[in-house]
Amino acid sequence: MTTVESPPTAQPIWRPPAGALWSGRWVDGASAMPVRDPEDGSLLGHVTDTSPVEVDQAVAGVAAAGTSGEEWPAWRRREALDAAARLVLRRREVLTEVMSREGCKTVREATAEVSRAAETLRLSAQQTGRLTGETLPFSDTSRGAGRLGWYTREPVGVVAAITPFNDPLNLVAHKVGPALAAGNGVVLKPAEATPLTALAFAEILLDAGVPAERLAVVPGTGAGTGRALVGHPLVDLVSFTGGFRTGNEVARAAGAKKTLMELGGNNAVLVLDDAAREAAAHAVVAGAFGVAGQNCLSVQRVFVSSRIADRFIRDVVTATEALRVGRKADSRTDIGPLISEREAGRVQEWVREAREGGAEVRTGGQREGAFHWPTVLTGVPADAKVMTEEIFGPVLVIEPFETVDEAITRANGTRYGLQAGIFTAALETALDVAERLRVGAVMINDSSDFRIDAMPFGGPKRSGVGREGVRYAVEAMTEPKVVAVRRSA
Repeated sequence: MTTVESPPTAQPIWRPPAGALWSGRWVDGASAMPVRDPEDGSLLGHVTDTSPVEVDQAVAGVAAAGTSGEEWPAWRRREALDAAARLVLRRREVLTEVMSREGCKTVREATAEVSRAAETLRLSAQQTGRLTGETLPFSDTSRGAGRLGWYTREPVGVVAAITPFNDPLNLVAHKVGPALAAGNGVVLKPAEATPLTALAFAEILLDAGVPAERLAVVPGTGAGTGRALVGHPLVDLVSFTGGFRTGNEVARAAGAKKTLMELGGNNAVLVLDDAAREAAAHAVVAGAFGVAGQNCLSVQRVFVSSRIADRFIRDVVTATEALRVGRKADSRTDIGPLISEREAGRVQEWVREAREGGAEVRTGGQREGAFHWPTVLTGVPADAKVMTEEIFGPVLVIEPFETVDEAITRANGTRYGLQAGIFTAALETALDVAERLRVGAVMINDSSDFRIDAMPFGGPKRSGVGREGVRYAVEAMTEPKVVAVRRSA
């Protein structure tokens, strides 16, 4: 693995028309918040640190725009979202630069995310023609005699969307796209670290024809801006992606509102003795260390058959040591920085705790500023944080198992249940394991780190509430409305 090179002098970056968006216009709020590159701390610009009073203005403006769909019919929503998908691809270079500079993604990772965000918008546009209901069986009860009726799906109203730093474009698209497709208004609070990407995305939506009064972007802190937003009485649904503890705070602040929450994972992969060992090792390394492990689907725990464990560990260590740690702007870089030096220090502390408990560092373990080298651990105590919590960093734990039953029990032995993977040549075994794993999705002969944007996304236990994925988010962001007609006697 290479060492981090000194960054070149920072060049100017795209700037938004103003520090926030609400009431149908770009505005600068009363307070400003700096945006810095986590790689070197350089100042990239400022956005609004939206106050509770300003949040109230933003929510009230979106609510006043109306959500009946009459002024912005489904076909216009479809056209705007399709146009936005095309504009995202057309502005790939700007989005890639902004995303990579303010966040933790390498240029290669950011470029790939632009394509995914365009696809998410395209999928959202398709849903406008599927907002259909069905007729109701009034004739199936004597009390329904002389009546006929149906239900339609109507927008919930105002959606508050709170997004994380690790996928600052596509996860914004995953909340805003379905919300707009369903006919709602949206107030977006992006992550404190990555607000410029969200503002660039908002500019694209407006240029594509989304009515400005139906969209607001309110950068700011979670404690100030976020709390005021989710607790606002005119907000009808809160869609949040982040950590479990913050999710609890969001739920308390929101009160009796509909919520969609994706709260992370501590994802396991099972490698059986009949697996394609080298292919499994490379998939695990890619799934563990992409975006420096800052991904809710990252592989964190691997349980490998003791019959192949030594060879598998060697394969993983070799593949890990081939990764290049370096500047985000270098197209050769595989591993960039964490979102902050503080987070890198936390990851280092979790690794230290595991080592003091008897774990062996097979490779990695070192830190330099916001960079933490990809790390492989074995012999980790069962109660160490790297085994029980979501690390959200480039750390992988590998442990041998004797029986498949043991592996399933250990994989399920966490308070999270987002996704899992299994490598085996035996289809019957794979299907049996998939049935017994308590997670939202199981990837067979793949790592946990796989998702298409059309699939239902989420998991049981601490991993969240409800399901995202475009079609399923649209359904959650609408409500059935019944119309019943009583015939004349």
